[in-house]
Amino acid sequence: MSTILRYLEFLSLGTWVGGILFLSFVVAPGAFLTLSNRDQAGALVGMALVRLHWIGIIGGLIYLMARVAGARSLEALGKPAALLVVLMIALTLVSQLGVSAKMTSLRAEMGSVQQTPATNPLRVEFDRLHQWSVRIEVVVLLAGLAALFLTVSHSLA
Repeated sequence: MSTILRYLEFLSLGTWVGGILFLSFVVAPGAFLTLSNRDQAGALVGMALVRLHWIGIIGGLIYLMARVAGARSLEALGKPAALLVVLMIALTLVSQLGVSAKMTSLRAEMGSVQQTPATNPLRVEFDRLHQWSVRIEVVVLLAGLAALFLTVSHSLA
């Protein structure tokens, strides 16, 4: 049983971290290079980010449940790797339900982000939120890499 639980830990966390890397280094740059305009690219990346967020949240919950089941104790949630995953889930929820939701609303109000002048208050707010979105995703990625390292280290001990 412990092998299955460890597998679930690695699979869920690896999928989440891998998804962030793939979105950041393949999907987003590729969308902005190949699609006919920035609005289409932004829509594609936004849709992918929403799905990645939910994959991450579900994966994070699976990770935590596997940790608790493997340790047979809620004390497992107080370990560094689990605390990092809790942080990842919290930040992802803030990004999804707060930042991304507001960006979607602003995108709809503007009609076209690309055609909206950079000095327009809606565009200024959109750009500010985009910066926060990137910052949050970087912190989630770094926390995920650390949690994955700690999880691997624990399995080797």
